Amino acid sequence: MSQLKIGLIGNGSISESHLLAYQSNPKAQIIAICDLNESRAQAGAKKFNAPHVYTDYRDLLANPEIDAISICTWNNSHAEISIAALEAGKHVLCEKPLCKTVDEALQVEAAVRRTGKLLQVGYVRRHASNISVLKKFIDNGDLGEIYFAKASLTRRLGNPGGWFADKERSGGGPLIDIGVHVIDLCWYLMGKPKVKSVSGNTYNKLGNRSNVENYDFYKASDFDASLNTVEDMANAMIRFENGASLMIDVSFTLHAKQDSASINVYGDKGGAEIEPTLSIATEKHNTIINIEPQITTPGFDFQGAFQNEINHYIDSCLGIIETNSPVEDGVEIIKILNAIYESAATGREIHF
Repeated sequence: MSQLKIGLIGNGSISESHLLAYQSNPKAQIIAICDLNESRAQAGAKKFNAPHVYTDYRDLLANPEIDAISICTWNNSHAEISIAALEAGKHVLCEKPLCKTVDEALQVEAAVRRTGKLLQVGYVRRHASNISVLKKFIDNGDLGEIYFAKASLTRRLGNPGGWFADKERSGGGPLIDIGVHVIDLCWYLMGKPKVKSVSGNTYNKLGNRSNVENYDFYKASDFDASLNTVEDMANAMIRFENGASLMIDVSFTLHAKQDSASINVYGDKGGAEIEPTLSIATEKHNTIINIEPQITTPGFDFQGAFQNEINHYIDSCLGIIETNSPVEDGVEIIKILNAIYESAATGREIHF
């Protein structure tokens, strides 16, 4: 196979990052774009020279030319489309989260095993260049045993509205939208330990704050100030069977002075700060040492990470490498997310 023939389903804002990355990889050719909004699909096809346009994903999957797809649709359709694509003999890159519920996740996993096709979950932060550097330090034991991690992604005003604010389509708010990234990244760097228990809280205090003037923020294409059924913010403590723990907090809206991002992992030989830029702290000769890795992009490079992710996906589809984001990882993260929401709703710790 000289080129992987690509179809994209869901031509919303995140699809641009997928399409640009495919366009830049000589092993891939974009041949089809599907969106419920035909004019949006037509515009995407024109921009990326895709010969086929669809408004029904089933028609795209029926095209025998297509080898692999990217799913960039609403969260509530991820499972349905993933299973249909696998059954149609296509490889799948599914944007995070894998789906909304654990039952759906298990159905997708079963479809992967049944069909033998690849499904890669879109955990793009795993593919950032600074994470590739840090992973080498961790894998070589420079940080020792990672026993604690904490992550915080807080927006003071950043509820995109639209489908993001509609729990039926999204499955939730900042926890399932941006929290999924940092939970997965920390879990991945910690060695993917088995979860023991989860305790979480969610808050619905501020809404989407569409009343705020003089401050711009990203709004989804179907933004509607009257619709908001998701949480403002969430926090959680996740305990693992090996004794390690992870603390997270995320928000769409919060009375904070500014947006903030902080991701840290700590081991018995050293620790690492990932956001805003990568740095490592350790000891040598009874002296604390701060290491500043000299890399072109020490922080999270959004499009660069997507390029790395798509390159990884293409090589995985071609059998050159094995994906580092398999369906099994998607299932585990959905279990964690669902447990946080369950803990928040019931007011009790959830044990696995």
